[in-house]
This record gives sequence, structure tokens and C-alpha cells, in this order.
Amino acid sequence: MPNPYGDIFKAPGAKAFSAAGFVARLPLSMISLGIVTMLSETHGEYWLAGAVAATFAFSNALIAPQVSRLVDRYGQSRILIPGTIIAVSALSGLMLATRYGTPNWTLFMFAIMAGTMPSMSAFVRARWTQIYRDTPMLHTAFAFESIADEIIFITGPIVSIGLSVAVFPEAGPLVATVLLAIGNLLFAAQRSTEPPIHAQDKSGGASVIRLPSMQILVMILMAIGAIFGTSEVTAVAFAESQGNKGAAGFTLAAYAAGSLIAGLAFGALKPKIPLARQLLMTISLAALTTLPLLMVSNIPTLAVVLFVAGSAVSPTIITSMALVEKLVPSSKLTEGMTWAITGISIGLALGSSASGWIIDELGSTHGFLVSLAAGFMALVITFLGQATLQRSTRGMTAAPVPAE
Repeated sequence: MPNPYGDIFKAPGAKAFSAAGFVARLPLSMISLGIVTMLSETHGEYWLAGAVAATFAFSNALIAPQVSRLVDRYGQSRILIPGTIIAVSALSGLMLATRYGTPNWTLFMFAIMAGTMPSMSAFVRARWTQIYRDTPMLHTAFAFESIADEIIFITGPIVSIGLSVAVFPEAGPLVATVLLAIGNLLFAAQRSTEPPIHAQDKSGGASVIRLPSMQILVMILMAIGAIFGTSEVTAVAFAESQGNKGAAGFTLAAYAAGSLIAGLAFGALKPKIPLARQLLMTISLAALTTLPLLMVSNIPTLAVVLFVAGSAVSPTIITSMALVEKLVPSSKLTEGMTWAITGISIGLALGSSASGWIIDELGSTHGFLVSLAAGFMALVITFLGQATLQRSTRGMTAAPVPAE
């Protein structure tokens, strides 16, 4: 029986850039929680730790699309190295400032500078698109990367927190920074699979976020990201209310496992349904699976419910990335994918904050109200945006970016 995942790696250079991209993406799941753990260990103030981590997350969400615009204009290698140098230098400064107790404003300054960290998830997917554009194998390649993301977000936080607690406070961010430098350098060295620079990129042009279809997709992914953020915070709070805070890792692992298994299955399929309709189906599933979260009464039940909810995650992300490839011009693909990832990141931060406030006011289980609201908000936006999304993808051509 043919293995669709094995087939995608038959392309020359595919194994090398995918492996390097995996290493380079590990820091994304390690840095934010690493910052929280590092600063809470050294300063003993969770508000400061959370504020600095949030500053890094929002800085990266705002800067990464601009970095990706430069990538589309000048090439991955030319932009990746300077961006990595700035990010590595800023993270090193943050760790030194933490170690030597410099004023708090320096922590925020370095967190903002670290936001130049390139969006490696978009870079990797851009290379797969260059190889398998307009073929069924692109769907499988996106599925593989979604599965890789799940593995990263299962292992990264555990390693980062464990290092900072067991070794020394800066250990988690330090390992993440080293992996960022090594992974990005290895990825930049893979020149044979780098997407070509398009002539029109050198003349600039408006951002793809001005496309109505991309605005709809980013809003949908912000709502989906809010579900992710709420699940993480509320799972920890619920486990603590049950007297077993450590079990939160088990429930979140079940969430990631559900997504991973669904991603494997979905990636092996070759759906013929239009992408906009596929997105409506996956968002419907995501919204429906938030309902049982309001009825959990113990940790085993929460693990089962999160496992089921996870089944909507990978299919939604896979379909969203495939939509980006159809919605934006090929010359702006990296920027488009980065905006999609940015939408998830912003939603995750907002969901975490909103659910934390509700938990403090109403109790641990009420945090899932944010998941419910975000899920059905995503469904409404997807339903109302169907005509625009279908029109933009009809004929497999992307609408032009409005001129500035």
C-alpha cells in the first residue's frame, strides 16, 4: 500500500529543508513559556513574566508578516540570516538582563526586538508549495507540517519548562535560542529548494492583508487561536481545582494527540470538495466540539473531550494553508502564510487573557465559555464569508492585491 507521506520526500532536497525547518521551529513552542518560567523563577512576579512573554508574542505577530514581505521580495536566505541574528541577539540580551537584574524596561525592550524571529512555518510551507503547487501532494505536505507542529507543541514546552526549573532559570530560553540559530542557518543553507524571487516583488506593492478574502481568513483563524489559548489556560486551572495541577499536561497531550491523529488521516485523503466548503466543515466541527467542554466534571472526562476537540485542529490548519495558496499571488505566498499564522497567534494570546480573567471571576470551568464563543464566532464568519472565499478561489486563481 503506497505511503503518501513517504512520497512527498522523494523530491530532491525535501528531507533536508523539512528537517532543518523542524529544528528551527522548536523555539516557537519553547520561548514564550520559557520566558514565563525564567522570570517567575528569578523575579517571583507572574505579572511581569506574563507581560514580557505577551510583549514578545505580540511583537512577533506584528513584525513577522513584514519580515515575510521582505522574504517574498528578496528571497529566504537573504532575509533569514539578518532576522535570525537580531532575534538571537535580543534573546541573549533578555537572558543576560534577567541574570544580572537590569531594570524591567530592558526586559520589554529585548522582548520587542526578539519579535524579528522569522516565521519558519511559513518558510517551510512555501517550499512545499514551490515543489507541489496545484497537485494533490501539496495537501499531504501541508498535513505533514501540521503534524510536525503538533509534535513541536507537545515536546517544546515540556523541555523548556523542565530545563528552567531543573537546571537554571535561563536554561529553557538558552536552548531555544541555540536551536533557533542552528535550525535557521541549516535551513538557509538549503538553496536548491528555495522559492524563486518574482520580478514583481522588487517593485513592492500592498500587503496581502488588504485582500478581503485574507481578512476573512485571518479573522477566522484569530477565533480558532482563541480556542487553543483558552484550552491551555483552562485545562491548567481546572486540573489545579481538582487538586492535581500536573495532570494538565496529560489533558493537553490528549488535545494534541487528537489533532495529530486527525491530521494523519486528513492528510492521506484527497478531498474533491472546494476549499471554502472544506473550511466551513472543519470550522463547524471545531465549534461543535466546544460544547462538551462546558460539561466536564473530572480530569479523565476533560482529557476525552479535549481529544475529540483536537480532531478539528489539524484539518482546519491544513485547509487554511491550502486556501492561502489559492487566495494570494504566488509572489506573496510567504507573507500570506505568515498572516495566517499571525492570526492564530493573536487569537491564542487574546483567548488566554480572556479565559484567565473569567476563571479568576467565575471559576475554572467557566473559562471554556471563551472557547464556545470563539468557536461559534469562527463559524459565523466562515458562513458569511463563503461567497467571498469561493469567488476568490474559483478557477484556482488569486485576486490581485489592491494598489497602494
